[in-house]
Amino acid sequence: MAGIVGVAVPGETAEVEETLARIAHRGRAGQSVRSLPFATFGEVWPEAQKALFVDVEDHAVALDGEVHNWTALAAGATSPLEAIEWAYERVGPDFVALLDGPFALAISTPGGVFLGRDVVGKSPLYWGKWRGVICFASEVKGLLPIASDIRAFPPGHYYDPNKGLGGFAEIATGDSLRMPAGEIAGALRARLVESVSKRMRGGTVGAWLSGGLDSATMAALARRQTPRLETFAAGLEGAPDLEYARVVADFIGSVHRERVCSLKELLAALPEVIYHLESFDCLLVRSSLVNFLVGKLASDHVPAVLSGEGGDELFAGYSYLRKLPLERLPDELVDITKRLHNTALQRVDRCSASHGLVARTGFLDRGVMEYALGIPAEMKLHTDGSPVEKWILRRAMKGLLPDDVLRRPKAKFWEGAGVRELISAHVEEIVSDADFAKERVAGDGVVLRTKEEVHYFRIFREQFGPSFDPALVGRTKSVPV
Repeated sequence: MAGIVGVAVPGETAEVEETLARIAHRGRAGQSVRSLPFATFGEVWPEAQKALFVDVEDHAVALDGEVHNWTALAAGATSPLEAIEWAYERVGPDFVALLDGPFALAISTPGGVFLGRDVVGKSPLYWGKWRGVICFASEVKGLLPIASDIRAFPPGHYYDPNKGLGGFAEIATGDSLRMPAGEIAGALRARLVESVSKRMRGGTVGAWLSGGLDSATMAALARRQTPRLETFAAGLEGAPDLEYARVVADFIGSVHRERVCSLKELLAALPEVIYHLESFDCLLVRSSLVNFLVGKLASDHVPAVLSGEGGDELFAGYSYLRKLPLERLPDELVDITKRLHNTALQRVDRCSASHGLVARTGFLDRGVMEYALGIPAEMKLHTDGSPVEKWILRRAMKGLLPDDVLRRPKAKFWEGAGVRELISAHVEEIVSDADFAKERVAGDGVVLRTKEEVHYFRIFREQFGPSFDPALVGRTKSVPV
């Protein structure tokens, strides 16, 4: 995705240029730093989003994201940035509720800087104070040297200088759909097709392919919409993800590339991964190692990829969910979907943006999410002898994927890539029981949960020093097992 920074003061181009340089990896196709009447904004953008920033100097908008419905947003507008400006002027701050697509944005207004972020938090945004006024950036590292009181901007909210912080959308369970399973599966497939179609427009798009159901769904639907699709996988030698990815690629007819990596390569990548990820969370770092390498592989061949993130949260893909009473499942899925913004979606964003790549998450399309949250729990976690997770999604994709993939149980990214055991064994050699007891409290109430997390936190501190508040780091819900 693109990278945006800014301060609510005009004429601060030198400060903004320095801040923008710290996140320049997010966009290697172009950049803009401009002093506006009421603020100073900077952007960098990747190859896949060049069209969004045509005539950027003419607009008082900074945007990280993609607005799929910009032509309908403001009749007569000739570009996404112009459409955003016009919609804000005509509708007011609530215009953000009309945007279809992931976004983090800022608008320079006479009263100050307006900020907004999409409901699921696909596009990252942080804000703080610089010399008493608001500043913002796509990554924490952009703000660390200049800002105080740095916080994550909340998804589904806007900040209007005249009205303050306000919510405009919330992830919630919908009214339960009362239709036969076949009709629901068909309607779900139609929404997924449309979601992928939106994300295939405007240039070449590949797909990350782990061989799991979610990434395979994105790849299969994309392949039906293009004569050539490049898919990308990574993992240790013999990893199940690599084997299943080959099966899917052969079935759909994609041009498939893979990165077979070693433990030595993964360990060598750790400092860079943690620097870009801005996290020490054990599950997040572990899953990011292979994701980072596959992001680099994809960036060498395509400007954008589809990612299957969000499928597990919307369709009950995690094994622990089987133990919940069925009536609790809808609320649990809403809860873990709300947590995506600073965990799994942060991984997807940083493992792509660190290479100037754009990752697009088709399951988190507004239309797909709203529909999926209304699908009855028993169609997601279907019980026929033994529980089958994501049952309705498997039915929706019948005939479009190999039966072996449709029947494959959920494997976490790091499990399917073959990472867990090797990393754990390495950490046991360098973090003793005494080290763990001494270092497990990171400060400000943040407790490190495993020796592996202690190791990651040490690297985190080496990368950022004491100025990065560990409380800013998103934590996965469950303890690694």
